[in-house]
Amino acid sequence: MSLRIVVTVKYVPDATGDRHFADDLTVDRDDVDGLLSELDEYAVEQALQIAENADDAEVTVLTVGPEDAKDALRKALSMGADKAIHVEDDDLHGTDAIGTSLVLAKAIEKAGYDLVISGMASTDGTMGVVPALVAERLGVPQVTLLSEVSVEDGTVKGRRDGDAASEQLEASLPAVVSVTDQSGEARYPSFKGIMAAKKKPVESWDLSDLDIEAEEVGLDGAFTKVETATERPARTAGTIVKDEGEGGKQLAEFLASQKFI
Repeated sequence: MSLRIVVTVKYVPDATGDRHFADDLTVDRDDVDGLLSELDEYAVEQALQIAENADDAEVTVLTVGPEDAKDALRKALSMGADKAIHVEDDDLHGTDAIGTSLVLAKAIEKAGYDLVISGMASTDGTMGVVPALVAERLGVPQVTLLSEVSVEDGTVKGRRDGDAASEQLEASLPAVVSVTDQSGEARYPSFKGIMAAKKKPVESWDLSDLDIEAEEVGLDGAFTKVETATERPARTAGTIVKDEGEGGKQLAEFLASQKFI
C-alpha cells in the first residue's frame, strides 16, 4: 500500500520586501512579492527523501491561501512533489492559526494521509503551533521540531535537538511531524522538474468542499486579533567615531552606554 505523505506549505510575503499591515490590520499581501516559505522547503525535502526510500509513496503538497499561493505549490511540485491541493476562499481572509489548523485538518482528511510533514514555523507569523494544532484535530501523534526524520515499518522516527541534549522520538503512523532548518538542505528545482511541474495535477477546494462554515474562519472566527500596529520608525543616521587615537575608548564608552557591555 502506498505511503501517503501530505506536506503543508505556506505562501508568505518576501522577507526582503517592504511589508506592512492593511487597513484591517492583517498583513498586506498585495503590495509585496510572495514565495514559498523557506522553512517549508525543508519539509518538502524531507518528504521527498522519505518517498525516495519507500517502496511506494506519493507526496501531496497542500496550501491555504489566495490565488497567488499557487506559486508556492508550483515550487514544491518542481522540487519533485507528485500533486498539489490549493484551498482558496474569500472568507478565509484574516484566518488565524487556530482557524488555519481547522482548514488544514479537514483538507488532509479529505485528501487521505499516512504522514503529514510541516516546517517548524512560517516565516511571516513564526508561531510554530500549527503542526501541533493539526495533530490534535486529526487525533494522531505529533513528533515536532525534528532535525532528522525517517519512516520504517509503519513508524516515523526522528531526532529533536535541544540546547543541552538530543532526543530520539518515534510514533506510529498516521502522525504529524515538523522539521527544522537543520534537517537537510532543500534541493533546487531542476529545469526538468520545472517543466514536469506544469503537468502535475493541482486541485482547488473551497470551504464548502471541506464542510466548513464561513463563521468558523476569517477575521470574525479568529481567536486572536491585532488591536493596534505602529510602523517601525525610519532608521536614523548612526554615530560616526573619528579615530584619532581615542577610537577604541569612544567605542567602549558607546557600547557601555547602550548596556551592550
